[in-house]
Amino acid sequence: MAFNPYLFFTGDCREAFTRYQEIFGGELVVLTMNDVPNTEETPVEMADMVIHAALKVGDALLMASDDPTTTTPGPKEGIMVSVDPPDATEAKRIFDALADGGEVRQELMETFFSPAFGMCVDRFGIPWMISVPGAMAGAPASS
Repeated sequence: MAFNPYLFFTGDCREAFTRYQEIFGGELVVLTMNDVPNTEETPVEMADMVIHAALKVGDALLMASDDPTTTTPGPKEGIMVSVDPPDATEAKRIFDALADGGEVRQELMETFFSPAFGMCVDRFGIPWMISVPGAMAGAPASS
């Protein structure tokens, strides 16, 4: 079993997931209302609305769509997407890319639980937590 985040956007899902693919790599699939086989014509204003996006990076899967029920952009409340880069150098690259045009909530820094930990909200309103797994750099090894 796996838990996979499913995010909602206010019309900029394609732009966000294109950016996430630039940052994380992986395989991106984006389906719009135009891709839906049906007998009725899709309203012009909804034709490019993303009904499903999926970014697969290794074994990880991040999914999303545009939410037709809201037009209120801004930071999402009550969630964060957590990313565990393998080292502090990769954590900095990812953190800086996600924070670009967004808001830093916790600078990327060494903590008692991680060599590099930080939190930001990207320019699409998605909160991110970046944390390199493992003990803090320089901490004595446990026996």
